[in-house]
Amino acid sequence: MSQTFSPRIQRLRDDIEPLRQQLVSHPVYNHIRSLDDLRIFMEIHVFAVWDYMSLLKALQRALTCVTLPWMPGGAPHIRYHINKIVLEEESNIDPQGRHLSHFELYLEAMKIAGASTSRIQSLLDDLRSGTPLIDALEQAHTPAQEFVLQTFDIIDNSVVPVQAAVFTFGREDLIPDMYLSIVRKLSESFPEQVGLFQFYLERFMEIGVDHHSHLAYQMTEELCLDDDTLWQKATEAVQNSLTYRLRLWDAIMLAITTKKEEYLA
Repeated sequence: MSQTFSPRIQRLRDDIEPLRQQLVSHPVYNHIRSLDDLRIFMEIHVFAVWDYMSLLKALQRALTCVTLPWMPGGAPHIRYHINKIVLEEESNIDPQGRHLSHFELYLEAMKIAGASTSRIQSLLDDLRSGTPLIDALEQAHTPAQEFVLQTFDIIDNSVVPVQAAVFTFGREDLIPDMYLSIVRKLSESFPEQVGLFQFYLERFMEIGVDHHSHLAYQMTEELCLDDDTLWQKATEAVQNSLTYRLRLWDAIMLAITTKKEEYLA
């Protein structure tokens, strides 16, 4: 059964649909033909998984109280929406039922698949030591740098309703069935290496697309209300975010097709 959306949400969805279709049908997926190809994809895409968590936590910081002394803040129903998403993203489960974050599950899947985590770990180590984000990204030598910096520009310079819209429409539902099908086929040939990543994707589809998207739609609508200016800014920000995601997909495809040695050394 197709989901029914409010007129405001439907209008935003319609406005971004051309870009969204470009993403879900991007040729990068057709270039993932081997385990090595998947490893390259993961080594770059993991940066987008990390900054997704950063955008999520920025929303929680803005919409709830995360300082001491605690004070009730924000609308209770919006607090529920964001806290529910944070709970399931920051305390996900692996196939053994162990709790770990969406990001940490991705890292575990990378390690089992034989993908290197050195670049993303370098970023995290540098950030923990106080290195500015832009410097840490440059030192990580990742094609995802431009994408991550755009995400943090949204975090640092956009109002909360716009952040919520980018989170909802730019990040929550962009895993196409085609990609999951490719991973499943690879998992048939390499069950030990790819099985956990298949679990990750199926888990993300289950709680992200099917459940979190519904909560995020409500959150965005309740934050933007009937403010035409906010809705316009939100639409433009989502379109910009999707454009940067297309550039990221282009960069991953280039790495797969022409620069494999940099990622397989």
